Amino acid sequence: MKIGIVCYPTFGGSGVVATELGMRLATRGHEVHFITYKQPVRLEHLSKNIYFHEVNVPDYPLFHYQPYELALSSKLVDMVKLHGIELLHVHYAIPHAYAGYMAKKMLEEESIYIPMVTTLHGTDITLVGNHPFYKPAVTFSINKSDAVTSVSDSLKQDTLRLFDIKNEIEVVPNFIDNKKTKNVFTDCQRELMANEDEKIITHISNFRKVKRIDDVIDIFYRIQQKVKSKLLMVGEGPEVISAKALVNKYNLKDKVVFLGESNEIEKILCFSDLFLLPSQNESFGLAALEAMTYNVPVISSNTGGLPEVNTQGFSGFLSDVGNVEEMAEKGIYILEEETRLEQFKKNAKENALKFDIELIIPKYESIYERTLANFKAKSL
Repeated sequence: MKIGIVCYPTFGGSGVVATELGMRLATRGHEVHFITYKQPVRLEHLSKNIYFHEVNVPDYPLFHYQPYELALSSKLVDMVKLHGIELLHVHYAIPHAYAGYMAKKMLEEESIYIPMVTTLHGTDITLVGNHPFYKPAVTFSINKSDAVTSVSDSLKQDTLRLFDIKNEIEVVPNFIDNKKTKNVFTDCQRELMANEDEKIITHISNFRKVKRIDDVIDIFYRIQQKVKSKLLMVGEGPEVISAKALVNKYNLKDKVVFLGESNEIEKILCFSDLFLLPSQNESFGLAALEAMTYNVPVISSNTGGLPEVNTQGFSGFLSDVGNVEEMAEKGIYILEEETRLEQFKKNAKENALKFDIELIIPKYESIYERTLANFKAKSL
C-alpha cells in the first residue's frame, strides 16, 4: 500500500507513535509518505520506502495566524496526485482530519477517491476538541472519516460522551518496540546519577499542569524519607519553575536532578528503579509503557487509559488523582525490599510485551485493508 501519514513532528506521544508506525510499515513493504511541517523527530533516516514532504506555510501579512490547515490540505492533494497515495492516516482530529477531509473533497473534483483513517490521541478530544469553538469541527471531522481509531478504551468512551459520533471507533493501543531495549547498554553507568545505596526514581513529561508535577515532588519527598533515593526530572515545560521552587522548599536540591529535554531516555530508564506518573489525565500513558519496557515499575494515577497500561499490583500501582500519600506508600513498598523490587521489574517488562509493536501493526494493516475495500465498494 501507499500510505500518507499526517502527524505532529514533535516529541509528543502522538507524533512518536505515528512516526514509529510509519517506519515499521515501511519495513513491511509499504510505501510511507510523512506529510507535516518538519521532519518528525523520531524519523532517523529515510529509506526507499519512506518519504518526507514538508508543508510550507507562506507568511502573508494579511493573516494574523497563518492558515496551516489550508496549506496542509493543498499539500495533501499534490502528494496524492504525484505519488499515487492510496490511503491517508491522520493523527489528531484537529487540524489533521479536518484538512484531510478538505483534501478528499478537492481530489474528488478530479475523480480521485481516497479513504482517510483518523486516530484520536487525547488532547484533540479531551482538551482542544471539547472547546465550544472547535467542537463542531471535531465532530464533523470524526464523522467524515472512513475509519476511526483511539489509543485506549477510555479515550473512546470520552469521545462518545463528549461528541455526537456516528462512526464506529476501534481501539488500537499505543505500542512499544521491545526489541530496541534488548542489550542496549552493557553498562548503564548508574553511578553517574546516584550512590550505590540509593534508588533512582524518574519522571518524564512535558511539564504541563495536567502532569501534576508538584505531586511528583511531593511523592518523592515522602519516599526519600524512608528509602535513600534520587529523583530524575526529564523534560521541559511551564511547570518547571514551580517544581524547582518546591524542591527548594523541601530542601531536596541535592536529591533532585533536572535534566531538561534529553536524547538519552533509554539510558535514563536503564538505571531507573521506579517511574512516577501522577497525571490529572492520560489518554493512554505512553511514558509509563516506555518505562515498563525497560523493566521499571510504575506508580501512577488511575485516570484515563492508565489502568489499561499499568496493571494494579503487578507492574506497579494506581491511586486516585492527588492521593500523593498512597502513591508514596506504594512506591516505598516496591523499593524497600530488593527481592520485591526485582519481581516488580520483571512484571513491568512482562506487561510491556502485551503492547509490542509486532502485535499492534497487523491491527492497523487490517484496518487499512478493510477501509480500502469498503471505500472501493461504496465508490462503485
